[in-house]
Amino acid sequence: MHISRTEATFCSPIVESRRWTEGVTFPPSRPLINVSQAAPADPPPTGLRQAIADAALNETDAHLYGAVLGRSELRAALAAQISEHYDGTVGAAQVGITSGCNQAFAAAIAALCGEGDEVIIPVPWYFNHKMCLDMAGVKAVPLPVGADMMPDPQAAAQLITPKTRAITLVTPNNPTGAEYPSGLVQAFFDLARKHGLALILDETYRDFDSREGAPHDLFQTPNWDETLIHLYSFSKAYRLTGHRVGAIASSTEKLFEMEKFLDTITICPAQLGQIGAHWGLENLQSWLAGERLEILDRKAAIEEEFPRLAEKGWKLLGCGAYFAYVEHPFEEASSELAKKLVQDASVLMLPGMMFMPEGDPAGSKQFRIAFANVDRAGIVSLFDRLCAFHP
Repeated sequence: MHISRTEATFCSPIVESRRWTEGVTFPPSRPLINVSQAAPADPPPTGLRQAIADAALNETDAHLYGAVLGRSELRAALAAQISEHYDGTVGAAQVGITSGCNQAFAAAIAALCGEGDEVIIPVPWYFNHKMCLDMAGVKAVPLPVGADMMPDPQAAAQLITPKTRAITLVTPNNPTGAEYPSGLVQAFFDLARKHGLALILDETYRDFDSREGAPHDLFQTPNWDETLIHLYSFSKAYRLTGHRVGAIASSTEKLFEMEKFLDTITICPAQLGQIGAHWGLENLQSWLAGERLEILDRKAAIEEEFPRLAEKGWKLLGCGAYFAYVEHPFEEASSELAKKLVQDASVLMLPGMMFMPEGDPAGSKQFRIAFANVDRAGIVSLFDRLCAFHP
């Protein structure tokens, strides 16, 4: 039977979950609380929007094809910012700009893998990573995390085969929120280097890490770019989700291969988004620090409110950046409970089964709560509804 590349994977959980709300009327006293997607709901700050507007009106090249790997000034600014943040050495030639961080991951996989190759990926996994691997004909090799939501390098070592091309980590993690300790990230880097693999490190949420300073020392390692492929997103930091601006830091040799993929798919990243991202890097660091504190306060609110749910049998498995990952106490699977929560509690959140290999029983007991767009009052309301929920 013929199966296309898209048929080889599942429907996006974000798309699927939105269908659960179709035709549902939410009472005025109980409006929908949507904790399904990790995306800022507010527009970028006025200054950034003004910079984009000015460019749209006055800069001819803002409307033309640009360099496949992005605008030179943005690449240089991001290289300098990475070097400063991680106290390392990153050059502009080691940075490429992509149409969102998902495309950065897809470009890395295209540059590393052929059909039938393997990539080790901790589970619960970020579903778009799994979908990308499926559509590329690459086998996702699941690495179950421990009770602390941390992956084990020794367990990963047992999964390496002659077909393994990379290990993928996301920290702070999506979906669990776990912040991987520096030593753990280093251990995975060392494992990848020992076996001649790439370590794909997705740090989309690094601007909201609860730790001060650099979360790891990998950019201080000599020849870091021979092993590390670092992914980043401007979407969360500067509320640029609709402009699709992501980034890769790696070797010039790997970027040369990724450039072939990017040129074929999008030709170049959108110019206006890049201009906005550059303005943000140059002007919004103090503002971003305030955004981080707000997210950390919402994380604190989750932890402060959770004992009410714990009394009813719920467990908090992980919490950090934009996410809390929880275990429910009910007999029904999370996929069925998620739909009932929409109907009975006006709450939309994603079941753990959407972040797990098919048939993994752990996913049926778990949920991801994306709390970045829910303030303290909203978090209290969310927990009120979850406490009152009886399927």
